[in-house]
Amino acid sequence: MSDAIASEWSDRDLEALRQRLNDQELSGTRQELISSMIATIGRLASEETGMLDLKIAESALDELANAFDVFRPYREIPKLTMFGSARTSPHDPVYTLAHDLAADIAAEGWMVITGAGPGIMQAGLEGAGREKSFGVNILLPQEDGANPIIALDPKLVEMRYFFTRKLMMVKESDAYAILPGGYGTLDEAFELLTLLQTGKAQPAPLVLVETEGGTYWHGWESFLNDQAVSKGYISAEDESLYRIVNSADEALAEILAFYRNYHSSRMVGRTMVLRMKRLPSAAELIDINQRFGDIVTEGDIFVTEPLAPERSSQDHLDLARLGLRFNRTQYGRLRQLIDALNECSGG
Repeated sequence: MSDAIASEWSDRDLEALRQRLNDQELSGTRQELISSMIATIGRLASEETGMLDLKIAESALDELANAFDVFRPYREIPKLTMFGSARTSPHDPVYTLAHDLAADIAAEGWMVITGAGPGIMQAGLEGAGREKSFGVNILLPQEDGANPIIALDPKLVEMRYFFTRKLMMVKESDAYAILPGGYGTLDEAFELLTLLQTGKAQPAPLVLVETEGGTYWHGWESFLNDQAVSKGYISAEDESLYRIVNSADEALAEILAFYRNYHSSRMVGRTMVLRMKRLPSAAELIDINQRFGDIVTEGDIFVTEPLAPERSSQDHLDLARLGLRFNRTQYGRLRQLIDALNECSGG
């Protein structure tokens, strides 16, 4: 593309797109975001942008748009994402464990997301059943495609890139279960822990699941304690970001307990808002402030009404709220705070 064509495209076609946005009478923030995306496309239209770069950008945006379309009708339904080995045999007790956990969570009204392949991914979808399953499949030359449980289902998403696949599996999930696996499973486990540890993923229960007497996750944890926690590479409090469990019942109980009182959180300016079904009693709130004052940069943890941005977006206005000036570094301690709120009896 010559500079003249790029300039002509930017001046004429981008303006036409912007005019279409104006004609649709979009809300201010929505229009700003879409206009920014169009401006980004304009920058990519430069001759300096390589063909491979353009292909990556186009494919990633297309994959995300398709995934958004698939998940949009189900946004209000809680979902469990399950990770694990594609090589796990149906005769393996771990396969049965994955199947049973998926069946149990589906019976609670949840849906299940897996990578749509064989092994643990198929076990999860078998347990949940086709109607309550999503598959987010990665296109690989050595794989046969989606498993028969989710193949040809409208809730199957096909992805070329691992990063878009993992983004959607995290973005759409309210809980995570990881069963034993190889490089891919460990990659997913470490990335998910990194996202939770840095606040790039919403707080959520993460269960590391293996059979009774299994050594996979306990061995993994021992390695981290010996080689990372003991040397200060990982904070001991960040072990609160996950739980190792040895049965489907234990995994289910851990997931549901996380939402026993806690609902969700949101940053509004410098204030983190924790939304829940019931507030702690006055005495419980005093205790919480004493126990968790180390993660507050200013003032106390306090009861609050919905803040202005929450009201403008009608963001769960019926829920009770606590606010705090969270230091945005100690997410393991934040998880401990959520656990404490789930134990509160209220008043």
